[in-house]
Amino acid sequence: MRLLSSAIALRKGFSGAQALHRLFQSHAAGYPGRNPGSRLLMQPKKELPYIGCRLISSSTAAAEFEQDTILKWFLLMIPLTTFGLGTWQVQRRKWKLKLIAELESKVTADPVPLTSDPMELAALEYRPVTVRGYFDHSKELYIVPRTLVDPEREAREAGRLSSSAESGANVITPFHCTDLGITILVNRGFVPRKKMNPESRMKGQSRDELELTGIVRLSETRKPFVPENDIAKNRWHYRDLGAMAHVTEAEPIFLDADFKSTIPGGPIGGQTRVTLRNEHAQYIITWYGLCAATSYLWYRKFIQKIPL
Repeated sequence: MRLLSSAIALRKGFSGAQALHRLFQSHAAGYPGRNPGSRLLMQPKKELPYIGCRLISSSTAAAEFEQDTILKWFLLMIPLTTFGLGTWQVQRRKWKLKLIAELESKVTADPVPLTSDPMELAALEYRPVTVRGYFDHSKELYIVPRTLVDPEREAREAGRLSSSAESGANVITPFHCTDLGITILVNRGFVPRKKMNPESRMKGQSRDELELTGIVRLSETRKPFVPENDIAKNRWHYRDLGAMAHVTEAEPIFLDADFKSTIPGGPIGGQTRVTLRNEHAQYIITWYGLCAATSYLWYRKFIQKIPL
């Protein structure tokens, strides 16, 4: 009937468009609640694009959530790592303080007679010992460059970028021990550069038999950036007891003479540095400070969801 009415409309002079319009109206009348042409044209256009957008937005949100989760736990490693480093420095500081205390107790202990036993010497490092004998000034060695160890001056100049200390050398002299029958090496002490020539300090070049007290020191390895020892020019930069003993025909036993053993006009004794670097407190503050700062930023961003 709807097709017949449309055909009649065409015969009555309606245009093709008007006839189609009437056809859609009559078709919609048979489906209440639907707009004309919705069954044929509008329904696919409404539902399919909506479903596609919902799927795309869901996958994008899932990808962003996964990225945020990875970033969240990765950035959490920063405060955890700095906390671990701070705790490690606490343990290092305890170890260093114990080492400093042991070193000070050794240096301030009462002097004991020197022994020539290598095993006992290793245990006597930094211990005061007494020896009796005389110097052989013909085979002096020079450890350069050195400055005078002066605790009072160093305390006054603490924190300064420059030092007023004069540069010079430590004089190492073979010492024949009459009671042990061996020759050892003794660091008599510091002389300024202008006094490195023995002829400029003849007053202090005693050849008499004497008793002195010194600190036992062991051989050391060359540190980075320290020059090699120049044996030919008699310029030493670190204690190589094997090479020093070979040059002077002495035993590889080394003492730092104390200040009381200084001979007037000669090198100044007491040149043993007994302090150890202890900067662990600064490291503890640094690492724990970084831990606190990064923990706070992480909490604001990932827990409170506050943009940084």
